[in-house]
Amino acid sequence: MEPVDDSGSHTPVVQRLVRCPNCGGDSVYAPSNPSRPFCSVRCKNMDLGAWASESFRVAANPQAGDADLDDTSLQ
Repeated sequence: MEPVDDSGSHTPVVQRLVRCPNCGGDSVYAPSNPSRPFCSVRCKNMDLGAWASESFRVAANPQAGDADLDDTSLQ
């Protein structure tokens, strides 16, 4: 069944292919792919595991107050 837009006409759904961030393969970026932008549940879970194991990190500049946190004499 094709979706119907506001004017009542049938419009085809265009499926966009994007590169899977994990394996680099083709991935359908559409509601029909619950793992989007990943190509599969496996790639999605591998990415989640990498974040959970802190393999990926977001770079940040040290703040002035961060030096105090490294001082073990305060603990």
